[in-house]
Amino acid sequence: CIEDVFKMSAEEGDVVMSEPVQEVAEETVEVEEPMDIESALKEVLKKALIANGLGRGLRESVSALEQGSVHLCILAGDCTEPAYVSLITALCLERGVKLLKVKSAKSLGEWAGLRKLDREGTPRKVVSATSVVIRDYGEE
Repeated sequence: CIEDVFKMSAEEGDVVMSEPVQEVAEETVEVEEPMDIESALKEVLKKALIANGLGRGLRESVSALEQGSVHLCILAGDCTEPAYVSLITALCLERGVKLLKVKSAKSLGEWAGLRKLDREGTPRKVVSATSVVIRDYGEE
C-alpha cells in the first residue's frame, strides 16, 4: 500500500524537495601528546579501580602475588622498611610479575583511590600505599 501512495504522489505532480545539504565544518584535529609513565599509570589505576581489579597494601598484594593472579605490581620508592621491599620484590621475581617503582607512597595511594574528595574534587585525607597490585585492568 505504501508503494501505491508514492506512485500516486508522483503522478499528481507533487514537488519533491531535495534533501538538505549538510555543511561540513572543518574538523579540528587534536594531536595527542605522548603520555609519560606517570599519567599512563594514573589512567590504568583508575580503570582497574573501576573494574575492582586493584589490591592495595601489603596483605592484599602478598595474597594476590601468591595466588598468581597479578598482571602488574607497583611499589613506592620511599618505603623505609627493607623487609617489605624485599618481600614484594622476591614475590614478583618468583611469579614473573613486572614490578614498577614510583617516587611517593602518598601519590600512589591517591592514584589507587585511597583518598576522599571534597566538593570541588580536590583530594583530601590521602592515605599512602606502599604497594598496589593490578589483578584486572578493566577495559583494555
